[in-house]
Amino acid sequence: MSSTGARSLSAGRPPARLLASRPVNEVMHRGIVTCPPETPLRTVARMMATYRIHALVVDGEREEDDRLRPWVVLSDRDVVGALAAGEIDRATARSAAGTEFLTAYPDESLENAARLLHEHDVAHLVVVDPPTRRPIGILSTLDVAAAIAGLA
Repeated sequence: MSSTGARSLSAGRPPARLLASRPVNEVMHRGIVTCPPETPLRTVARMMATYRIHALVVDGEREEDDRLRPWVVLSDRDVVGALAAGEIDRATARSAAGTEFLTAYPDESLENAARLLHEHDVAHLVVVDPPTRRPIGILSTLDVAAAIAGLA
């Protein structure tokens, strides 16, 4: 980026303050792509490539006492990690998922969401419906960058 472009982005209020008044629901991607826990990792990779996404949500599983185990996030980095470890043909969505499942609410500020992304060193937050806590969308670091740049 040219120095002129850098100056125009940093002029005025600091980026974090730009995000304080904007809610997550203004820039998040609505809807989620999910898969069952037993989905082969090659199938997950195909889904990511087809939908051009970097992460998906692995459905929760039923425990023996019929409680629902929480969802997990499976990122493209998790897929690459399984490939590097030689596990690509044996791994399932559940076994390969290593990305921490963190949530945000639609009316939460982008500033708070960006802080959570940074503090936990993750690239995606699952946006959940407050009353049901069911996933309704994804907020990524790229979405936050677009908001800072004035593109979202």
